[in-house]
Amino acid sequence: MRPVLPTTLRHSVLRRAPANARFASTNPSVEAAQQKAKEALGSAQKNAGKAWEGAVKFLGPVGQRAGNLLGAYREPLVYNLSVAREVLKQIYRTEGLAPPSLSTVQGAYKTLWSRATNLGYMREITANGQLARVGVYAVEAYGIFKIGEIVGRRSLVGYDLH
Repeated sequence: MRPVLPTTLRHSVLRRAPANARFASTNPSVEAAQQKAKEALGSAQKNAGKAWEGAVKFLGPVGQRAGNLLGAYREPLVYNLSVAREVLKQIYRTEGLAPPSLSTVQGAYKTLWSRATNLGYMREITANGQLARVGVYAVEAYGIFKIGEIVGRRSLVGYDLH
């Protein structure tokens, strides 16, 4: 048996807003944020098309073939990548990110050089068992360097991978 609701409650339950109803915002900051989002979306869509054309031109027939293989996924993929780029750009600006200063880089390299040339430091890390950790860091640094070379040249061709 179904419980009987009071008349006013029954009417309010029956006449509630449909699930797809939208309510206008009167908050100016929300409206400004929505406007910025629309502008970023438009910019991302324009840049996505340009980026795709540039990639196809750069990669030549390989890029054209890759575009054909993507088929219907090409447009959403390019769009998502351009939106991610715009979001990262906004984060970069908002957080005030910047490359490290020259003095910071010089200090880091001075510390590395002094430790690498100091025989006492080498004995200490060998005794502590931290030599393996330093070795892993060295392999990571070498790998990052090699990836940077490949990205800088934009090609794997010509590299001796032995």
